[in-house]
This record gives sequence, structure tokens and C-alpha cells, in this order.
Amino acid sequence: MDTTPKMPSTILASTRDFLIRICTSLFVVLGVLTAPANRAAAQENDAASAAAQANNPLANFKAVNVQNYYIGDISGTDQTGNQFWLRYAQPVSLGDSNWILRASLPVNSFPGPDGKSTGVGDLNVFAAYLINTGNPALSFGVGPQLTAPTGSTDGSGSEKWSAGIANVLFNASSPKFQYGYLLTWQASFAGDSDAKDVNIGAFQPFLFCQLGGGTYLRSAPIMTYDFETDSYNVPIGLGIGQVFGRKEITYNVFVEPQYSVASKGSGQPKWQIFAGFNTQF
Repeated sequence: MDTTPKMPSTILASTRDFLIRICTSLFVVLGVLTAPANRAAAQENDAASAAAQANNPLANFKAVNVQNYYIGDISGTDQTGNQFWLRYAQPVSLGDSNWILRASLPVNSFPGPDGKSTGVGDLNVFAAYLINTGNPALSFGVGPQLTAPTGSTDGSGSEKWSAGIANVLFNASSPKFQYGYLLTWQASFAGDSDAKDVNIGAFQPFLFCQLGGGTYLRSAPIMTYDFETDSYNVPIGLGIGQVFGRKEITYNVFVEPQYSVASKGSGQPKWQIFAGFNTQF
């Protein structure tokens, strides 16, 4: 016969309820303590993602960019120059396909036979078809480009209609390093018969290193080759930028000195300062 003392059922019930209340309280306290850390981590991840995408030319955002090249020394001359760019980009859907449409309009100020000439340059537009890479952080686009002779003064534009192709890649798989390139080629097909023909290729590699807090190092020089004159320019650059947000707009400001390490032909920048203020929304 079992003679072990039995605990009354009321005591067992009270003990069980007490343990349940203790466990519930512990979970509530742990949730309160860890919630700020979780929110901070989420905010940090969002900030890192925004910083990583801020320089993506294929990002799924509208963008307005104001950029400027101050050219401190032009080969074949003893003068300086300047090129100011206004750019607008917008995602476009055509049926089941996704595109990025980008329009760029420069204001050029370069030395000429009659002194420095300043005026609106040629309008360039390209449409990049976005190919599904299977990786949301890897963007790849290719499509046509067209340049219209919108130069307002002699020397500020080519006076030629040109067409070609543009190819863009951007890899933001790493929150620390992002890289990619913009490859373009265009040749003239119409316009002023007395103006020089256009047949130019350009390659712009870009590399970004995130330092934290929206600050990053950057390198995005544009290497060019003129197939008409066999002239070229190969610059390198290293600069710094800062990404910050206000409500639903991402701002990106940067400056990048660039120096030419190889060039051929007159009119090439020996050194220049590339600066810009970009917005995504």
C-alpha cells in the first residue's frame, strides 16, 4: 500500500498558476528588453541597404541627379573646362518587361578657336531592359541609346544624331562592397554633314566601399575611346560620399578627384574633380 503523502489538489493548482505567471512575466520582460535592439538592428539593416542601393543606376526608384566635372587641365591647351550634367531616371514597365529609362543633358564649357564656349550640349537617352538574374541584389540591363543634337552654341554639341547601345551591371550582394559598370557605344547616323562623325565607346567601372553611417568610399571614372580619331583617355579616381534619408527620399552627395593615367589626342582631361548630388524617391 502506498503511504507517500499526497499534496492537496488546491496547492498543486496554486503552484502551477504561480509558475505560469512567472514564465509569462519573464517572456514579457525579455521582449521589452530585446525590442529596442531588434528595432535598432532592423534600422541598421535598412540604412545599409539604402546606402548600398544609392549608387545603383538600375535601382527601382525615380532619380534626379545633379553632377559636375571640373576639368583642371585639358591636353593640347593651357585652359580649363567644365561639364555640368542634369540626369533623370525612372523605372518603366512594358507588358511583362521592366526597363530603366535615363535621360542626361549637359552644359558644356570648353575652349575653342574663338575662346571658351559655354552652352547646352547634346541630350542622351538610353533604355535598359532589366534581365531577371535570379538574385535581387544583382541588377543587369541592356538596351538602346540615342543622342540628339541639342547643342545651343558652336562647340557645345556634336551637331550629329547618334545611336548605339548601353549595358549596365550592379552587384549589391555585399552590404560592404558594391561594384559594377556602365558600358556604352554610339555612332552618328545623321546631322550636319560638315560636322565631325561620332563613333565613341565609353566604359565606367564603379566600386563602392561602405564605411558605416551612410559614409562610403567610391571610384567611378569614365574611360573613353574615339574610334574616329584613335584617341582615348583612361582616368582613375578615389572619392568619398555620404548617403542620408529624409522621409521617403534618399540623398547622396559625393566628391571624387580623378587623374588620367593614359591618354592620346588633344582635348583630354589630365585631371578633374567629379562631384554630385543624387536623389532617389
